[in-house]
Order: sequence, then C-alpha cells, then structure tokens
Amino acid sequence: MTKQEKIQIVETLSTEFAQATAVIVCDYKGLKTKQLEELRNASRTQEIKVQVIKNTLAKIAMKQADLPESELKETNIFIWGQDQIALSKIVCKFAQSNKETFALKFGYFDKAVVDIAHIEAISKLPSKDELIGMLLSVWTGPARYFATALDNLKKQKEQE
Repeated sequence: MTKQEKIQIVETLSTEFAQATAVIVCDYKGLKTKQLEELRNASRTQEIKVQVIKNTLAKIAMKQADLPESELKETNIFIWGQDQIALSKIVCKFAQSNKETFALKFGYFDKAVVDIAHIEAISKLPSKDELIGMLLSVWTGPARYFATALDNLKKQKEQE
C-alpha cells in the first residue's frame, strides 16, 4: 500500500468516524471469510459499515475524528454507524453465535468510550421501529376503546 493510499484511507475513515454516533471495536482472530461476510451482510441492511483496518491507520483516523485515545492491539475489526441500538444488536448477536472467534473489546458512543457491558445493555433496548410501534399503540388505544364503546352502545340500542 502506497503512502498516498494510506493517506486517502485515513481521511475517509476519520470523516466516517466523526459522523458516526457509534463505533465498536472487536477482535476477529480466527474468523472465517464466510462468517465475516455474514456480519457484513447483516450490517449492510442497517447501513452499518464493517472494516478491518490496520491499527496504526485506525489510531490516526480516530485521533483526527476527535475520539478518545485507546489502545489497539492484535487483530481488530471496526464496526460503525448512526444507530447505536441497531449496531449493538448486530454486534452482540454475531458475537454470541461466534464466541470462539469474535469478541467485543470496547466502543465509542457519542464520542465517549464505553465498555462491553454498556454495549450489551444497549443491545437489549427496543429498536427505533419497535419504539415507534409501542408509541402508536399507546396513541391509538383511546380511539380504539372509544370506537369499541360506541359499537357496543349501538348494539345495545338495537337490541332494545
């Protein structure tokens, strides 16, 4: 890889890291290509990016994105996106099904360092779509009950 290519990669990554609300760093040692493609395919549907990055390039990109400095050792895969809950759900689900070869290390949520426990806690929250469904159910509840009451009143009047 030429120096110019490295500079281009760092610029792209620093821009994407700065725009992302969540970045998770995981260890993927021993992960097979097929498994990695499964993670990428699941992530792509949620507009989440997955990339293996050299530690030195990642450190430079993270520093340029104003992320707190962290120690990067061994093999790291970076997963980032805008939706913290969807990102956490995908990563935790994948980590559970690939315990031997994939492990969470740490993450950045809103440019603050978070640990594995925090990521797992976020993954258990309902997704945006589930929350919207709950909210709509609460909003339509009174109207539904009112319509049912009117229907019951109509049936009662018809029987009299």
